Amino acid sequence: MGFLSKIFGKRNNADTEDQLPVVHIADDDERMNWAIEKANATLHYFQTCLLEPDPEQQYFSVKVLIDDGINREHLWLVSPSFDEEGNLYGVVGNKPVYVNSVTINQKIGIDPRFISDWMIIEDGRLIGGYTIRAIRDGRPAHERPEFDRQVGLYIDEGIDYFAHDFCTPEGAILCLEDAYDEQDIEKALACKNFQEEARLLLLKMNDRFSGKEILETTADILRASFIKSLKKDGFPVFRDLRRAYPYRKKITDNLYLITEVCIFPDGKKSKQEIYTFKGDEGWRVLNVVE
Repeated sequence: MGFLSKIFGKRNNADTEDQLPVVHIADDDERMNWAIEKANATLHYFQTCLLEPDPEQQYFSVKVLIDDGINREHLWLVSPSFDEEGNLYGVVGNKPVYVNSVTINQKIGIDPRFISDWMIIEDGRLIGGYTIRAIRDGRPAHERPEFDRQVGLYIDEGIDYFAHDFCTPEGAILCLEDAYDEQDIEKALACKNFQEEARLLLLKMNDRFSGKEILETTADILRASFIKSLKKDGFPVFRDLRRAYPYRKKITDNLYLITEVCIFPDGKKSKQEIYTFKGDEGWRVLNVVE
């Protein structure tokens, strides 16, 4: 069983939403599930902008899952607001296709657990809109310009506003990059997990794990090598770069491979894949040699 999703809700023209298709999404669609997870992880940015919007930010909307007990459908709410408990209120911006519990233009309140996306339009550019991006990325490259024309938005890599903490793999990467910009070795060390890095290295080198002593020795060597490299080659610079995280590959429940795209002020881009591991103290960054 899957669910239905409208690309976005009505904007300035009340007929806009009727011109856009309804998309059927399978429950196990990895691209869409990642989009929903990313939207929730970055919701704090949307809420901050909603309270104090910049003049360029002309449109705010939140997508929510509506379940009437028989069917499920993802709909956009326009004119969104949050109360002190974090509950979401808004006006249904799509005409429901299958659910019967809400109607277009109806004002509703909903638990934030049912949020599946958010979007801001900033001078015609899409901010957030992760499910829109997932639908677009699922189309052949030659169809994407028509998709962009249809939705009437400029869609680039975007900026992913993950919190700079150890609650997500992306947040851990941002913490490490902050440490690089501050040229703080101790802070950078706190963003790493050399024990897990050593374990993965030893597993790659040998079919059987070699024991605790060699694990600790290898971790110490990796830690010393990391410090030596920073002192010799200097700290990488990430200040003033825009960063997006289009892909997250799950290796195990605690090991993810993250794709990071860095966009430089001159428009040039670089892409790297970064391993992250979740331990008792949250996510940390690994340097894993393929």
